[in-house]
Amino acid sequence: MEKLFYSISEVAEMFKVNQSNLRFWEKEFKELKPRRNEKGTRFYTPEDILIIKQIIYLINEQKLTLPGAKRRLGQNKDQIAKQQEIVERLKKVKTELLGIAKALSAE
Repeated sequence: MEKLFYSISEVAEMFKVNQSNLRFWEKEFKELKPRRNEKGTRFYTPEDILIIKQIIYLINEQKLTLPGAKRRLGQNKDQIAKQQEIVERLKKVKTELLGIAKALSAE
């Protein structure tokens, strides 16, 4: 079952990024707006998680700068989500194929 809210430490661990990166991206990307309680503690929704996935995809996979990633995310978020999902699927397929090749070569 998917959680309704994630803490900043959970999100940072999920994506293997620093919490400071998440706080910085929150300032840079207007689409990323985690909820906060009275104390200022951030709580990320599943929608925030998707936006973070897209930011990481644009920066790491597409090799865009932050201004480039902001521009792309503002222009066509749906297309980026589809591309990012395709890349994730292809990586899983590659991992499976490498596992099969390894198993076959061991025989």
